[in-house]
Amino acid sequence: MRISKERGIVLGLVLVLAAMVVVLISWSSHDRNIVRQLEKEPELTVYINESGETQKMPLEEYIAAVVAGEMFPDWPLEAYAAQAILARSFTMDFMVAGGVKDKYGADVSTSVEETQAFNPQAVTAKIQEAAETTRGKVMTYDNRFVRGWFHAYSGGMTARAKEGLDYQGKEPPFTKSVKLPPNEFADEEAKNWTVQYNPEEVSQLLAQAGLGLGRIEAIKITERGPSNRVTKIKIQGSQGQKEISGQDFRLAMGSTKMKSTLLDQFEFSETGLKISGSGYGHGVGLSQWDAYKMAVEGKSAEEIVASFFQGVKIRKIYN
Repeated sequence: MRISKERGIVLGLVLVLAAMVVVLISWSSHDRNIVRQLEKEPELTVYINESGETQKMPLEEYIAAVVAGEMFPDWPLEAYAAQAILARSFTMDFMVAGGVKDKYGADVSTSVEETQAFNPQAVTAKIQEAAETTRGKVMTYDNRFVRGWFHAYSGGMTARAKEGLDYQGKEPPFTKSVKLPPNEFADEEAKNWTVQYNPEEVSQLLAQAGLGLGRIEAIKITERGPSNRVTKIKIQGSQGQKEISGQDFRLAMGSTKMKSTLLDQFEFSETGLKISGSGYGHGVGLSQWDAYKMAVEGKSAEEIVASFFQGVKIRKIYN
């Protein structure tokens, strides 16, 4: 199956926004997120950003709507189920940390910038089944909830958090870099892509990102990480120079255009900037298109999750 360009753009926007709120998807080893067995399914309050109202619903109803917001229709059941485990883990950890109560008086919101994508209208029978078959299951590390990262496509190699996300804390112990086989199911535009920017675009985009360096004279890669993703880029302008992370540069240039930092061409000249690369998203954690392939090949949701994280355990915390 292939996704249309329009649907790819929608997913890209979701992933861009998710990548911009790294603070919300970090991991804490504090005692407040210790996993405990629950007597029944939790209820949560959801702030509907679009209308300003607050709704109360069972956690599993919310999880199905999140999976529908984060993945496309007609994907394999176990890929949906893996995403449901990640979504449930994130939600439980987010709730015990206080959610968005200070802002809205609710546990979560429907804004992807604040929590996760939410699209109850897109829930299908298969997505509902995925939520039901993983009911109560969360991903844990050291008996604490894991807020697992995910992205659209790895490009053949995932990254750890400090490399892919410029994560500022200590590297979470459950992240790992995974080499993956060629993926015949992944969208072609996510596999290999090329983008170009004229000189004025480059200067304008960097200025909008707070890098007022005047007319850009040179840009070069100065550092790559273990998965070969770009981690540092040096920018020389008529009014100074600065070195920034590859992730910050990607966000400045537009994450739906510069799809990843796994680059094989990066050329700046008087005619502008030309970039080509592989993958879509920050590259950390679960790769959705690779999860798709694993599901087609018969892997369970638990096996898929374990493929992208190390030392994690899947625990059922309510019936």
